[in-house]
Amino acid sequence: MYFYAILFLFLNFPLKVLGKDEPLSIEQVSAQISTFMKSGPTGTISTSVTSSSMLSGCALACSFLNFALPGEISYPNSTTYVYEESLYWSTQQAITSPTCRFTPTCTSDVSLAVLTVQVTQCQSAVKSGGHAAFTGASNINGGLTIDLLKLNQITVSPDKTQTFVGPGNTWFDVYSQLEGEGLSVIGGRVSGIGVGGLTLGGGISFFSGRYGWACDNVNTYEVVFADGTIHEVSYASYPDLYFALRGGGNNFGIVTRFDLVTFPQGDLWAGSQTFIYDNVTAAALNEAFYYIDENSMVDPYAQAILAYAYVQSIDTYIIASDLQYGKPVANPPILQNFTSVPGAVANTLRITNLTGLTQEFNASNPSGFRQTYWTLTTQNSATLIADIVEIFMQEVSTIKDADAVLPSISFQPIGTDMISHFSKNGENALGISAADGPLNLINIVVSWSNEADDERIMAAARNLTDRANATAYAQGLGNRFIYQNYAALEQDVFEGYGEENKEKLRVVSERYDPKGVWQKLQPGYFKVNP
Repeated sequence: MYFYAILFLFLNFPLKVLGKDEPLSIEQVSAQISTFMKSGPTGTISTSVTSSSMLSGCALACSFLNFALPGEISYPNSTTYVYEESLYWSTQQAITSPTCRFTPTCTSDVSLAVLTVQVTQCQSAVKSGGHAAFTGASNINGGLTIDLLKLNQITVSPDKTQTFVGPGNTWFDVYSQLEGEGLSVIGGRVSGIGVGGLTLGGGISFFSGRYGWACDNVNTYEVVFADGTIHEVSYASYPDLYFALRGGGNNFGIVTRFDLVTFPQGDLWAGSQTFIYDNVTAAALNEAFYYIDENSMVDPYAQAILAYAYVQSIDTYIIASDLQYGKPVANPPILQNFTSVPGAVANTLRITNLTGLTQEFNASNPSGFRQTYWTLTTQNSATLIADIVEIFMQEVSTIKDADAVLPSISFQPIGTDMISHFSKNGENALGISAADGPLNLINIVVSWSNEADDERIMAAARNLTDRANATAYAQGLGNRFIYQNYAALEQDVFEGYGEENKEKLRVVSERYDPKGVWQKLQPGYFKVNP
């Protein structure tokens, strides 16, 4: 009896495939779930849910999806669940426990999940690479986590100008496939970072001087809307939503494919120089940073990151200059202010490929620790960098005895070469114009191992951010921009885009999600309508 009831249900409400039929409506999914509740024996439900009184909310969503899409749901303590939880970068995310994890294999499965959480009123989270630091970014306690791990297609167009990429890929996956064809795309600089989050938040690349950020190099997004429909979003088809996706994060839909601008790219010259901190070396490197930020248009193949870190094991501060040049040309003139600084205790500068370079960066960002990220943006000034480094050291002194603590602060140029690409196809949502540049993007990172140290470490990072911002504004060098991919949860990212762009994002959110599904039922990360 049960078998025939379910068979009848699914013959009348088939799960339609993208490209052949429209996805189901919320009314159809509601009818399916209603029949499932009436007909489904407890054998179709997780062993932790054994009574009909418990068939509500997320338990019902998980059980229904487990029946409708067998093999795509995993429950706590299962091998799949434990494995997928282990893939998060930060401990805060890895120890988060959803009621179940849903790993769809196609876009229509994502659509069904989007409608299911609405019918059951189950809060959800969406994971691409899982590299965000704070709790709730891409995992959710007691909810449904949609893990896009298996949406991992990588297909190059016949003319080699686009690559169709699923959000389940890491950038290492993408670069590894493209390198064999002498191609690349604008993506992350750390091999383990996922495609989805980085691109929707902006996305700085080693090649951003030539092409802009990742969000400036998506031709088309395949998006599951809040009503479950699936759309190809481009500048031509949905210019307002296309604008919002270029920096607007997870507020507008679930992106299931990115069509990325693709270009020829071979080996490059890159690596790091590491110095023991002293005032003379610091001053020289700060000036080198100032120079490249001011002169980025002279040679947009060059990129640099200047980082200061405290090494607990030797009770010493170090400075690292991470240099990249998009051609296999050693020691290019624009970077010689960095390479001429004497006294490096380690040097990895060499001709390499993108996969090798992103693996090197990944090694300096190990998983398995508690993490916090904070950010601010300033105008370009070597003196201001020195002032902020002094504040960094003062705040680190209050936490340097924490278990396995590793605090760092890095400075990255947003030069006029990068900014010149932000206006492509109607501009991105970030709110940065040529009049703002050149800018200095600052990333504060602390990793540690003991939960007991959370409060004082967060306080130190917050104080550092606040004091650095106050110092910048006092010198007339402050800037409102807050980079989403580096922001702490309590930072107001969209306020940093400027009131005009923030309002544009609100309008787009209400137009395409009038019921506020992405605001209420996907509560994690940064919201345009909190």
